[in-house]
Amino acid sequence: MNGEFEGRCVFITGAASGIGLAQAIEFLEQGAEVFGFDRDLSGLDSLARTYEGFRYAVGNVRVNEEVLEAVREAGEVDILCNTAGVLDGFAKTLETDEALWDRILETNVKGMFLVTNALLPSMTKRKSGVIVNMASIAGLVAGGGGAAYTASKHAVVGYTKQLSMDYCREGIRVNAIAPGAIETPMNAADFAGDGAMAKWVAEETPAGRWAQPEEVAKLTVYLASDASSYIHGTVIPIDGGWTAK
Repeated sequence: MNGEFEGRCVFITGAASGIGLAQAIEFLEQGAEVFGFDRDLSGLDSLARTYEGFRYAVGNVRVNEEVLEAVREAGEVDILCNTAGVLDGFAKTLETDEALWDRILETNVKGMFLVTNALLPSMTKRKSGVIVNMASIAGLVAGGGGAAYTASKHAVVGYTKQLSMDYCREGIRVNAIAPGAIETPMNAADFAGDGAMAKWVAEETPAGRWAQPEEVAKLTVYLASDASSYIHGTVIPIDGGWTAK
């Protein structure tokens, strides 16, 4: 991006593994400074040992005090990637107890709300900021998760659109990414044993394969760049054609 991200700070939740890790590496290699927030100390520490421009705080997006402390440590942030999220094992509603429902909704939706509200005042004060939320094909169609996960990702889609409408005139640009089958540690169960589930997903995907997290990271960088300056309140699928079926 021609040095566009040099000197800019990117705050990424879920930065220790999977898509969040790929996003962190992609932005770092584009010259940005990255502040990661995750519960996984070892993953964050490993990245910090590799890249001088990476700083981090250990914490949970569901805990407001930990979010606020991380935001204080991060300082001025230009780009927020709300990437942290958890799956529900495709549990139907009658298989979903209150604890599971709360864990999914509080991580995937409330966590995004807490981090956004912690960083947004500084962005609006400067009349400049980009937010990229992690939705899912489960936010667009049924079948991408269980009852709680699908509900949470539909909420992310709505939250993204409302954020954009409320703050785009204040210099804030908000969009979301809706990944399909991405090969990450979060989906490791699909590849267990003979990998029958992973093979089935690949066969059902028009592109015929799973994507790598780096592909989502590259889309994130595009959405954070000036090249996408007229894209507001949009949810972009990166799903190998799954939602086109």
